[in-house]
Amino acid sequence: MKKYMLKRILFSIFSLLVVVMVVMLLVYTAINRNVIFQQDDVWNKRSNNDKAMYEYAQYQKYGYLEYVDYSSFVKLKYMELYGSDYETQQDFITDRTCIQKEDYKDNPSVKEFAQKYSAQGYKIKYLAPAKFKSGKLKTGGSAYLVAVHELPVTSRLLNYIKGFFTVETTNSVKDETLTDRYIRFEKDPYSKLFAVVGSGTLHKYLLYFDGRFPFIHQNFIHLNLGTSYTTYRGQEITSVISTPTGAMKSFKQQYPTKIGTDEYVETAINFHSLTYNPSTPSASDLEQFPDRYSAYSYHMQGFSMLENSFVIGIISLVIAYALGLPLGILMARRKDGLADKLGNAYIIFIMSVPSLAYIFLFAAIGTKLFGLPYKFANAQVKILAYVLPTISLALPSIGSLMKWMRRYMIDQMNSDYVKFARAEGLSEKEIYRIHISRNALIYLVHGIPSNILACLTGAIITERVYGVPGVGNLLTTAINKHDNGVIVACTVFYTSLSIISLILGDLLLAKYDPRISLSEEGGGGR
Repeated sequence: MKKYMLKRILFSIFSLLVVVMVVMLLVYTAINRNVIFQQDDVWNKRSNNDKAMYEYAQYQKYGYLEYVDYSSFVKLKYMELYGSDYETQQDFITDRTCIQKEDYKDNPSVKEFAQKYSAQGYKIKYLAPAKFKSGKLKTGGSAYLVAVHELPVTSRLLNYIKGFFTVETTNSVKDETLTDRYIRFEKDPYSKLFAVVGSGTLHKYLLYFDGRFPFIHQNFIHLNLGTSYTTYRGQEITSVISTPTGAMKSFKQQYPTKIGTDEYVETAINFHSLTYNPSTPSASDLEQFPDRYSAYSYHMQGFSMLENSFVIGIISLVIAYALGLPLGILMARRKDGLADKLGNAYIIFIMSVPSLAYIFLFAAIGTKLFGLPYKFANAQVKILAYVLPTISLALPSIGSLMKWMRRYMIDQMNSDYVKFARAEGLSEKEIYRIHISRNALIYLVHGIPSNILACLTGAIITERVYGVPGVGNLLTTAINKHDNGVIVACTVFYTSLSIISLILGDLLLAKYDPRISLSEEGGGGR
């Protein structure tokens, strides 16, 4: 068992790395990199060398390459030599402007720059100033000298893996004035329970409880899926999908400096989100916060993208299993009867009609007959906004479970153990309940974990039709906007969930069916 799980986990990690590498190869190599500027107004307004330098900056941000500008190199060099007075030094002024001249290659700093970065595999590129405009000689424009290193897919993957997990420690805050550094248990004034708090860590609260699912939260370990530069403008993707949305939610609370007093304020500040603020504290900060942990986010009334998708997905899954399995059993027991014919008609309808068509059909029925909200944002009562997308998502799952449960039960009806059970005098009801249905479920048990984890990935068509702010649109939107960071993040997210669901499916199947063993003894199977 342990040996099997270790092999499965190691192979899964290897598979994940291969999938991510292939996606990175396609995204960063097979697709023209200029597509990232299609909706970039800043890029459209620039020209000549200014546009080229902007492109280098964007390419580095997106992970295509690494580059060093000669001006930055000279600035750093003279800062080390002269400190804060470097800008007044004549040799700095001379070296900084030398690339505007035709004999710039003879400058010692240029030679040093070229030698240093050429040895590291960079290509040195000189962007000459614009010479011509409208057929006439132009003396204006700026020249640039840059060292450029194109990142191979292996380096890009390695950089991604290195930053995948970050752990907060007492040295996470780089501030020499902060001398009191610790991680300890304290009574939490906002939950009335205990919490793990830190000083020198980025977050003040590292482990805490509150009334929001999953009720216990941690900031020790951060999962860094990547950064979105096109769709969400520099936001970390993990934060995008997990941050609550909607209107701010205010209630009576106390500022940290007022704990233990009778002073309460009506505020939406989430004090569990306090992070270290490196800037000089203002007078109001000093009055409200006893330390530099004064940056915060707010309590929101709505769910996060991940929570919206999961709530709709898990409720629809419960409905699907609660209806699909009993109806499939009923169809098998009444084979060729009225129940079987009606069930098959539904299965054929739900499987043959395009999902977009029946979603609009049931949306029309729900809005006209029951007055249910069509678009998520327009719902006056938010809980009603979940009804139509949940039902629309459950309908095909019900049909699928009905079909497979019926098929597997019919396959089991003529088995030898069924004939033996009849010979022993068991009733048909007992045979179906104890033997046939249990054995038919073996084929469906393995898919339960994947169906549950799939709720986290959302439903593309359903969420788009009903305007659900979930993760279902994340990948398609990223592809349309050429948001490479989100595409890679979705690949990691979806692939990881698939791998985990397969492993959990094996474990659940081995637990459900004693004939199946995950050990390699005796063939390692049924």
